[in-house]
Amino acid sequence: MKKYIISSFLLLIPVILFSQTTFKGMIMDKNNPKDNLGVADVTVHWLGTNVSAITNKKGWFTIDYKPEFKKLVVNYLGYKTDTLTVTSLKPVYHYITLEGNLDEVIIKSKRNAIQKSFLSTANMFTVNAEELLKAACCNLAESFETNPSIDVSFSDALTGTKQIQMLGLTSPYLSITQENIPSVRGAAQVFGLTFTPGTWVESIQITKGAGSVVNGYESISGQINAELVKPFSDNKFFVNAYSSLNGRLELNTHFNQKVSDKWSTGIYIHGDYRGERFDKNDDNFLDNPLTDQVNVMNRWQYVDAEKGWVSFINVRFLNDEKQTGEIDFNPSLDKGTTNAWGSEIDTRRFETSAKLGYVFPELPFQSVSLQFAYSNHQQDSYFGQKIYDIEHESIFSNIIFNSIIGDTRNKFKTGLSFTHDNYDELVNITNYDRKETSAGAFFEYAFDNLDDFSLTAGLRIDTHNLLGTFVTPRIHARYVPWESSVFRASAGRGKRSANIFAENQQLFASSRAINIDDVGGNIYGLNPEVAWNYGVSYMQRFNLFNKKGDVTFDFYQTDFSNQVVVDWENPQEISFYNLDGKSIANSFQLEVNYNIAPYFNFRTAYKYFDISTEYTSGNLQKPIQPKNRFFANLSYETPAKESGAQWKFDVTFNNIGKQRLPNTVSNPVQYQLPSHSDSYQLLNSQITKVFSDKFEVYVGAENLTNVQQKNPILASDDPFGDYFDSTIVYSPIFGRAFYTGLRFKIK
Repeated sequence: MKKYIISSFLLLIPVILFSQTTFKGMIMDKNNPKDNLGVADVTVHWLGTNVSAITNKKGWFTIDYKPEFKKLVVNYLGYKTDTLTVTSLKPVYHYITLEGNLDEVIIKSKRNAIQKSFLSTANMFTVNAEELLKAACCNLAESFETNPSIDVSFSDALTGTKQIQMLGLTSPYLSITQENIPSVRGAAQVFGLTFTPGTWVESIQITKGAGSVVNGYESISGQINAELVKPFSDNKFFVNAYSSLNGRLELNTHFNQKVSDKWSTGIYIHGDYRGERFDKNDDNFLDNPLTDQVNVMNRWQYVDAEKGWVSFINVRFLNDEKQTGEIDFNPSLDKGTTNAWGSEIDTRRFETSAKLGYVFPELPFQSVSLQFAYSNHQQDSYFGQKIYDIEHESIFSNIIFNSIIGDTRNKFKTGLSFTHDNYDELVNITNYDRKETSAGAFFEYAFDNLDDFSLTAGLRIDTHNLLGTFVTPRIHARYVPWESSVFRASAGRGKRSANIFAENQQLFASSRAINIDDVGGNIYGLNPEVAWNYGVSYMQRFNLFNKKGDVTFDFYQTDFSNQVVVDWENPQEISFYNLDGKSIANSFQLEVNYNIAPYFNFRTAYKYFDISTEYTSGNLQKPIQPKNRFFANLSYETPAKESGAQWKFDVTFNNIGKQRLPNTVSNPVQYQLPSHSDSYQLLNSQITKVFSDKFEVYVGAENLTNVQQKNPILASDDPFGDYFDSTIVYSPIFGRAFYTGLRFKIK
């Protein structure tokens, strides 16, 4: 199969033959040049004849042709009528422009909060800002509570950090980007998602399966790309204030200013503070860490649509401080002692990025773009008497050229990329320093027959100082077998170096010894991870009782040819070793979306995971991973009044099935856990009152069912003993939490 996929890339030489009895062209909107979107239902006809055609949903038309036909008339309601002179059979690309003297017509429509693309070749959907507001205090890690494709869980019982999974695999196997620039990787892997406030995010694009070769070779199970708000289009002033009964306070402010006709800038400030101590389960440990975060970003946007230039420049600084441990722990008195167990995690991060794009004015299908990013991430931390410090300096650059072969049915992207990572890592008294440098070239071809079939196939080659030289192939296909349905398939390869300490920081909050099986690899003595991902998806839209809906079936398999196995099965140690045998992750999802009534939507999904790995103790299911999950979401909003006033209601239900727990039978009886956890249910809800288009308030609750894991910390009564372990967390710790907040904006 792998040989067949690779060979198919070498055979992808597109040849399109055009009939000499027809003429083709594409009609686009002059007011929407950045997306190059074609306009549907435009009428074209040969002047003085009855020979006509209408553009399809992508703006393409095919019209009968005779040599005597020289003038083509383009007509669309509300736009100027144009007459084109045709001198050859070469396809025409034409912009239509608005008629200047028309009376203003305002058409309002409700956009879905989660938009599933029917036309994209990859299995991709977009989560817009309206969906993100359903998690009012959200950072990027908390933005997926109402999304059935992403699973959210806690990594440990101390830091309160939420981790995400897709296709049953944790975030290290996802490519997480910010405007297609890598953002959550390396030292930022565990906490990086909490460093992007939800109000800064305009939309999130989620792609299942192997991603695009344009974005690198590391992606295995999918890609999550966050688009930030734009200074040109964001509110001039925005504030979001939040408070919850679990002691969390949050403030977000946006200030945007138009500097000139082409330049706009924005300053975005985020503050997150939790200073109240809670111990609801009486284990003498904080249920949530004490936190203090300040996050500031300055963003510049340049747009010159007439000349085809667009640019973004971002500068950001973050300071994040966390304290956790025993409730009476005082760092100034107890740090480094056995008086009380405690931990502090102090992170300082600076990053800057720039994007420069140019669209050729006379060739709107052709563009070139340059991406550059630099970041410095420094974390100083200790967990009891264990030390973990890491500094990660990263440079990323990418240059991409887009164009066509013949016509816009055959598109391609090609370019070069460069990445440099410098790691300075201290684990107790041992230094793990390394430098990673890679350079790569990629080519991605996309074919679309403008009707029922499209294909995207990419190939990249990279040379890496520690991973060697290797090839990454990826392919996506889309087929429409009948009306309102779409079938997709994908396959692709990913390769990555595992940052075993940065990705598993919860191990330090335990008494486990660290065991690394050195096989002579270049990174911690281990070889890199390599996996193939295969997937199929089918979506069918339907109309039931005159209401629209859709149903989607997904199946994906990730097959590791090599993996760094993280073995928790011995409660006295954590072992890292390379895979010797099979490691496969199977993911099945059935999702239904239905519009029950105007402004009343229902979303539900069932997911099944079968994830097994060959450990030294045998082939086992992945620990702390439910095989079965059920999700349901109901949302309703009243029709907006002329002032903008309305009510919004949202409720989300999750049923999480039983989970296999790591083996603890060698512990004393009082520190043993059962082989599996019980299943449990979570219920979240939020009500928003919109008073006007400027002001709204919201109240909500998380974990209304008040689920709490009993004894989440093993040996909490003896934190410096041999059996202390805070890593086995499979359900919420804090219990029910209520919150309230407000939003105010000036457009």
